[in-house]
Amino acid sequence: MPTSAARAVTAPTPAFRDIRSDDGTTLRAWTNDPDGRIDGPTVVLCNGLGTNAWCWPALLDPDCGVRIVSWNHRGVGGSERPVDPAHVEIEHFVEDGLSVMDHFGIDRAVLMGWSMGVNTMFELTARHPERVAGLFAVAGVPGDTFATMLAPLRLPHPVARALTVNLSRGMTVAGRALTPVARRLPIGRRAIGALSHSGFMLPVRDVDGTAVAVKEFLTTPLDWYFHLALSTSRHARVSLSSLDVPAMFVAGRWDVLAGARDMATAAARMPEGEYVELRGSHFLPLEKPEVVHGLLLEFLEKVG
Repeated sequence: MPTSAARAVTAPTPAFRDIRSDDGTTLRAWTNDPDGRIDGPTVVLCNGLGTNAWCWPALLDPDCGVRIVSWNHRGVGGSERPVDPAHVEIEHFVEDGLSVMDHFGIDRAVLMGWSMGVNTMFELTARHPERVAGLFAVAGVPGDTFATMLAPLRLPHPVARALTVNLSRGMTVAGRALTPVARRLPIGRRAIGALSHSGFMLPVRDVDGTAVAVKEFLTTPLDWYFHLALSTSRHARVSLSSLDVPAMFVAGRWDVLAGARDMATAAARMPEGEYVELRGSHFLPLEKPEVVHGLLLEFLEKVG
């Protein structure tokens, strides 16, 4: 079931169901097509770390023409924390993605990733290429993500990685104290207006819908979120030269969480890689939902 933050939405909302991953962890999976009415291809969404369906307003439109299946990360949005708290590496997210595909009867599909979800979909492709028809990457790189952060500051990769990993380490300690504060923040039009003019995020298409997405994000304890982040920071770059699959990389020019230049070089290393750069930040699904969705439809047509 959706949380209280999500129930405030009057627009179409996803349908949730609980499934089991290989190690027994119960995941909260979701789809935008519970009744099978969407006439279009199926895409498996590997979402941004700790994010939710409301970050993708274009995909919640019943006329979007794409059937989406996805899931919430371990310990996020109704998904269980694993018995072993170390089971939150990218390899475990790959297992979760495969479990979701199997549950929905999906043998092979285009994968779409956002942020750290791009790591997940590339790792899944490297391990199980027979399950993947194409890769649509939004604001993310295929591994070693923390080294590409703070890209607009032009820091060397080792420096950027050291800064962002140490910040995550600190937040795993401070997060428990900060979580009650974060949950009491008044997230509304004024807060989203300030956030979207901060440089971290740029102006969004739907202010009210973005408020719902942010409220939902803040239901995850911050110490757990940064535990997830620290675990995923250990994911190394996936070798791309051997991945014989169409791929499109959609980057935000002013993205501080996944460097646009690193996305461009990743696209260049793939035999069928394509790179598109938009005037936006890390939050392209909220800032430019129609543009990103249009690029997805073009890519699906190309993949066939």
